[in-house]
Amino acid sequence: MAGASQETRAEPATADREIVVSRVVDAPRELVFEAFTEVRHLSQWWGPQGFTTTTRSFEFREGGEWVFVLHGPDGTDYSEWIRWQRIAPPERIVLLHGESCDDPNAFESVLTFAPDGAATRIEMRTLFPTKELRDEAVEKYHAVEGGRQTLGNLAAYVTETLRKGAER
Repeated sequence: MAGASQETRAEPATADREIVVSRVVDAPRELVFEAFTEVRHLSQWWGPQGFTTTTRSFEFREGGEWVFVLHGPDGTDYSEWIRWQRIAPPERIVLLHGESCDDPNAFESVLTFAPDGAATRIEMRTLFPTKELRDEAVEKYHAVEGGRQTLGNLAAYVTETLRKGAER
């Protein structure tokens, strides 16, 4: 069973700065995790619906970076930067995400990949530096819906990849 959910639970000290989105993906954890580790996969599904990416550089290792442009469906380009802070295959990824490596508003996301029967429950917990930045991301950029769509794109990509693999 696949589905998305939004949660607002968090530790009291961070609850007003956090967004949590989760989804069950009908695929083994190792395959879901792999979708984050190889740019040939990641660039196929990253972002909300209608968005595409152009990768400038990608190095998946702790301290490595992914520099890319996120192209919006309205033609707007967004410079994006991610630093992989901690990687624990196939369970957890911690990353810092902003517009550039010196973005003072960069936020941290913790992605956890947990077995859920034959499927995988992925949780994306994003912590913003301030409540105001979290509220702006939610209200101006629709971050909750964008997160749900991003995990939906991941689920569709991974299950399609599995289907194609089974047909070979």
